[in-house]
Amino acid sequence: MLGEIIAIGNELTSGRINNTTSGFAAHHLFEAGFDIYAMHTIGDTPALIGEALKRALNRVDFVLVTGGLGPTDDDLTTQAVSEALNRPTMPNLEILSLIRQHLDAHTGQPASSLDKLAWLPEGAETLNPGSKMAGFQLIHGGKPIFFLPGVPHQMKTLLVEQVLPRLATWYQGKQLTSVQRVYKIFGKTENEINELIDQLKLGDCATIGYYPVFPDVHLSMILRGNNSSTTESRAAETFHRIEEKLGTLIYGRDQESMASVLGTILTKQKKTFSVAESCTGGLVSSLITAVAGSSSYYLGGVTSYANSMKHTYLGVENSLLEQFGAVSHEVAEAMVRGMQEKSGADISISITGIAGPDGGTTEKPVGTVFIGLAQKSGIEVSHHLFSGTRYEIQQLTAQTALNIVRKQLLTT
Repeated sequence: MLGEIIAIGNELTSGRINNTTSGFAAHHLFEAGFDIYAMHTIGDTPALIGEALKRALNRVDFVLVTGGLGPTDDDLTTQAVSEALNRPTMPNLEILSLIRQHLDAHTGQPASSLDKLAWLPEGAETLNPGSKMAGFQLIHGGKPIFFLPGVPHQMKTLLVEQVLPRLATWYQGKQLTSVQRVYKIFGKTENEINELIDQLKLGDCATIGYYPVFPDVHLSMILRGNNSSTTESRAAETFHRIEEKLGTLIYGRDQESMASVLGTILTKQKKTFSVAESCTGGLVSSLITAVAGSSSYYLGGVTSYANSMKHTYLGVENSLLEQFGAVSHEVAEAMVRGMQEKSGADISISITGIAGPDGGTTEKPVGTVFIGLAQKSGIEVSHHLFSGTRYEIQQLTAQTALNIVRKQLLTT
């Protein structure tokens, strides 16, 4: 079944407030088995509101409208709907009684601008009058229209508690079964991933989306169908083929991060981890410790930004720093060796590089990074050349370092 979402408010069209309600509604409606034809954001203009509503009713099965239901002069949705659908407003006695009770208890005033909330288009049914949240439903031309407040927490509550159950009853058996998975990928561009997926020749069985979410690429796969068991079976087969094709390029799924995935691996293998950072300034440590439970595997790190810190806390010889420079294979190796010896971790990494925008040379341009990896079996150092702003180089470096550790642990 097809729906349309209309968000109303000058505060939205002026950019003063971000429209978060439409995205929330679309996500939950999609998960409930409904497709969204379009989403609109329009100002508090009655003619425009009426036009958008009538256009939507001509092409979809239901409409969700948010905003413009309050008691102030600029809340014009109810008036616009009344005029557009030729449904004169009438007082809802239940809401009016609740408003009068509220006024008697708090102000003693016999009338208020709140009375405006009780005047609804003919045929309107309030969604939850006792909740003190404006919201009503109309059935027009055999199609349900839901009007919800623009206040995000009120809108979300009514959508989940009132709209979704009503739609499920109204269109019982007509919703699609949806199976969705988002793969987190690092180390390939979206075009490169697209080419790999094209080789699988999945056809029309899945809706595929490629989304660069720096520094990753997110691959979204959605399968929908009328039969739940068939859809779920097709989804399982499709996901298996994708995972087999992309292998370790996929580091996680859905809400997982590189740091959380690495933490899971370290926990399963009962291994500990430590970090020696320079150009990333503690970013790797921050990412690791943002994961709950990281204290069980992360021993700690040293942000050795200055050469003196590399020498004093990691034991890097001054002769190495003078001969090869802080950004070098030799210093990265010495840093990670010192980190592992002092921490006693099962696996350690070191990072030294030039994040820019200054400090680069012909031999070592901005973006030059060395990452050391130490285990009890030995030390490896990799050389990288990243591009971008200082922020981007630091983010790429941190993600690359964590990915190196992840892939190393998967092979042991």
